[in-house]
Amino acid sequence: MKFRIGVIYDKLQVQISDTEEEKCAYEQEIQTKEIISKILKDRYDVIEIEANRQIIQTLIKSKIDLAFPLCTGIRGESRQSQIPAILEMLQIPYIGSGILGHALALNKSAAKQIFDYNHILTPSFQIFYTSKERLNSDLRFPLIVKPSCEGSGFGIHKDNVVHNEDELILKIDNLLSEYRPPVLVEEFIEGRELTVGVIGNGNKKRILPIMEINFDNIPKEFGNFYTFEVKSKLSDKTKYICPAPISLKTRKIIEKNVNKAFDVLGCKDIARVDIRLKGDKPFVLEINSLPGLKPIYSDLPKMASKAGMSYEDLIFEIVETAIERITIGKIRKKIS
Repeated sequence: MKFRIGVIYDKLQVQISDTEEEKCAYEQEIQTKEIISKILKDRYDVIEIEANRQIIQTLIKSKIDLAFPLCTGIRGESRQSQIPAILEMLQIPYIGSGILGHALALNKSAAKQIFDYNHILTPSFQIFYTSKERLNSDLRFPLIVKPSCEGSGFGIHKDNVVHNEDELILKIDNLLSEYRPPVLVEEFIEGRELTVGVIGNGNKKRILPIMEINFDNIPKEFGNFYTFEVKSKLSDKTKYICPAPISLKTRKIIEKNVNKAFDVLGCKDIARVDIRLKGDKPFVLEINSLPGLKPIYSDLPKMASKAGMSYEDLIFEIVETAIERITIGKIRKKIS
């Protein structure tokens, strides 16, 4: 009997998907799901599974050997962990990070505290639950204000970079009214934007060629950083330079920090780490434990291409990486 993989994708939640950000993310996920399913059918039996209210019954009936979750979840601060939690309850192996890894990566505030504790260089920061809290006097403007538990550029626009306390308070209030608290405030690093893809686990990680995201051709009204508008509308004007022109010494420092950041958050199989480089100092901003995989468009496939991998190679390597991790885990469990 052929090995069976279930590609799990989000159900469109009409009642909460009325923003441009939500619609854009959903369209990308559906397009990604369709092409991944088509590729995997060359080697495996593939079933597409919608993450709706009947998903537990659907998963039980599906008899899949491995799940390939593309789901960001519906809502809540740990929504990317919802499908992994169900899969673990049903004892279905799956690709990607576990419940805790996804929860920590999505929660930027928690992730930065873990980075700080583990001496991984990250911009100085403060966590706000209300705009009435006093700003730490050690923080220096400009600052960038972010929703703590969002990805895909949600809530990130040019006016997120603030230059005084009045702008700061206004932006905190705006984000708290639109997103779940807390709000993360960190020093805005005036430097180069880099991103780094990771495939693998433990000592067998593949660090993909580091990519620089250059905004020289982006109109100034959209900001000199990766805003939602830049990601979704201006990718044709953005310069994606891969491999990034950096020294060997800087590359090794970045790879060391990326490797460590991946491990301390408990990520598995695949992730993308975002960095700001100031001089030769790489500041880890965040980890995306569920990186976009849309061909041509998403950052991780761009980096994989520069590593000599076709898109098909990338998808099969992700699957094989997860299978190897799961198989080794089962062997160790039997031995113990």
